[in-house]
Parts: sequence; C-alpha cells; structure tokens
Amino acid sequence: RHPCLSLFIFCVLLSAPLFGYLGDRYNRKVVLGLGISLWSGVTLGSSFIRESFSWMLFVSRGLVGAGTASYSTVAPTIIADLFEKEKRTLMLSLFYIFIPVGRSVASKVGKGTDRYPSCLFKVTPCMGAIGLVLLILLVPQPPRGMAEGNAAESTPASLKDHGERRTCWSFVWSSLGVTTMSFVTGALGFWVPLFLSRAQQVHGNVPPCFEEPCNSANSLIFGGITVVTGLVGVITGAEVARRCKKINTRADPIICAVGMLTSSPCFYLAIVLSQKSIPAAYIFIALGEFLLSLNWAIVTDLLLYVVIPKRQSTAVALQIFVSHLLGDAGSPYLIGIISETIQKRQSDRSYLWDFQSLQYSFIVCTFIGVLGGGFFLLTALHIEEDRKKAAPPLKGYFVCFVFLLTRTMHYLQPELLYEI
Repeated sequence: RHPCLSLFIFCVLLSAPLFGYLGDRYNRKVVLGLGISLWSGVTLGSSFIRESFSWMLFVSRGLVGAGTASYSTVAPTIIADLFEKEKRTLMLSLFYIFIPVGRSVASKVGKGTDRYPSCLFKVTPCMGAIGLVLLILLVPQPPRGMAEGNAAESTPASLKDHGERRTCWSFVWSSLGVTTMSFVTGALGFWVPLFLSRAQQVHGNVPPCFEEPCNSANSLIFGGITVVTGLVGVITGAEVARRCKKINTRADPIICAVGMLTSSPCFYLAIVLSQKSIPAAYIFIALGEFLLSLNWAIVTDLLLYVVIPKRQSTAVALQIFVSHLLGDAGSPYLIGIISETIQKRQSDRSYLWDFQSLQYSFIVCTFIGVLGGGFFLLTALHIEEDRKKAAPPLKGYFVCFVFLLTRTMHYLQPELLYEI
C-alpha cells in the first residue's frame, strides 16, 4: 500500500503543472473531460488485471493520480468564473465536501468487497461516464476574465499582455499555509489508527497485533469522524466566511489562521490524553479535524480572487504541487522516521515504548499547525492589495450537480484502488 500511495502522489505532482498550463490556455471542459476519461478508463482496465500481472495495478494507481490532477486544477477555476462573492464560497464548499464523502464510501465499500473487487472496478467507471456526459451537456465554458471587460478566451499571447509582473504575496503565504494543512492531515490520516491501536494495547483493551490485517475498529471510527467533521467543518467555514467578509475584508485568511492555531492545541491534547483516556483522545481529534476543515473551501476561494483569471489554473496547479510535495507526500514518512529513531534509543522495547515513540513524533504536527497559522496571518497583511489587482468573477448558476457527482467519483475511484 505504501508504494501505491507514493506513486499516486508522485503522479499528481508531475501532472498538476501540466494540466494547470493546459487549463489556462485551452478549453477547460476538454481538459476536464480528458481527466475523467483517464481515471475512469484506467479503473475499468484494472478490473481485467490478473493476479500474475499485479504490477499493472501498481501502474494504474499512478495513472489515476494523473487524472486526478486534471480535475483538481481546472474545476475550481470554472466555479470561480460562474459564481461571485458569497455564492462562490458556498459552491466551493459543496465542491470540497465531497472529498470525505468519496473517501468514506470507498473505504467502506472497498473493505466489504474483498472477494469481488473486479466487479466494483467495472461499476464505478459507469458513474464516471455519467459525470462526463453531464459535463459535456450541462456545464458551460465561461470566458476567462469577462468580469473585467475582456470576454476573449485566453491565449498564450494574451497571457503575456496583462500589465507589469508582480509578486502575489497572498498566494505565496496562503500556499505555504495550505502546505501545513496537508502535512498535518496526511500524517494524521496515515498514523492515527495505528496510534490509537497502540494506545488501546497500553490500556489492555485489545491484544497485541503482530501481523496485518489487524481487526481494529479504529480505522472505521477515525474514518467516520473524518467524514462528519469534514462535512460540518466545510459548511461552517463557508458560512462564517460569508458573514465575516461583510465586516472585515481580511476575514478569509484570519479564519484560516484561527482554524490552524486552535486545531493544534486540540491535537496536542488528543496526543497527550490518549495514554489516559481513549474517548478523550477521540473527542479532541474530532474537534481538531473540525477546526482544520473550516479552511478547505476558504483557501481555494482566497486563491481564486487574488490571482487573475488567465492564470488561475496554473496557480491552483502550483499550490497542489507545493502542498503535496512538502505536505502529505512526506509527512507520514517523516513521522515514521522520527518514531523509529526514538524507538532505537531504548534497547528494551515494550508496547508502552512503541506507543510513546509515536506519541512523541506526533508533536511535530502541532508545531507545523502553529506555523501554518502564522502563514495565514501573513496572508492577511497582503490580501486587500492583491485582491484589488485581480479581476472579480462572473455570475452563473447551474453547474454544481455535475461537479459534485464527478468530485465524488474523483475520490471514490482512487481510494478504491488504495483500499482493495
């Protein structure tokens, strides 16, 4: 599973800049259609792979990552051109809500179909095909920059002719903030089930597990917490941002900073209290994930209104590249390396020391969270200036249903390959 995850993230990193470049210069519906076709076609092809060619399943995981990059970089920019102000934040929140929905469905369905995984791989591409048809028939292709009086589609020449070059510090600092979010979520998602399992062994609630798979409910419980807190957090963050922006134009980065700075103490308390009380650890993990989820829709909305429309896909791609490369691509390994280094300092290992070594390594996430809060506060210093220099979006409405369906499939199919 670890090599598959690494290949998936590696392919996302390589593909995101390419699709961002294409999305800023060519028809975005075509780029989206290619991405949906790629990950759906690869998933369907995976159903025909025999056990003797298991390496091909490994390769398919990477190709799904390439398809994923196309959708993540281009779809938010279409939403940015179709909705304005509060409506855009709402629609982006709905868009990002379906990340935990897709992951949760994949996790539960994947574990329940171990005997017939190939059948599932034949069904999910059909849903992707439905999303592709709806994309072609129902989703408009709004011209880039119409709100600023330029309805022409961007071309490489027009990209060069947009006034003097400038450094968008809001984009720089917010991207670093998103990177810290990815770092924390990647480490937690990878290690928390094992961490809580070791805590239960210390408490004597479960017997030691020496071989995978271990029959533990921690993964299921943590997955449920992630889904619920993700849904509630994204909706709450979008609504709070909508109300606060009427009072303070810097509300978006301030809310993100508050989310990061308050989630870190919650995760710290969860780490510390897990040695004494598992329920208390779950409570603070849920609270920390809720506070962290406040930011997901806001950070994308923030990016889209400080970057000119003709460069939005490239900006999203760069943010994805940096946040994955320095965030969730390496955080699980870093936490693991720190834990193993601490373990080696104790010659006489025990269940308690195995738990504590992982407990100490998790402290890194709390400091990274505080650092992310600082990055968002720096974003607030530049947000007004950069916002004035970027173009406002258009009005537009009927597109959400198509994006929500394809967004769910966007995370359902990769996670099925991961779970099965």
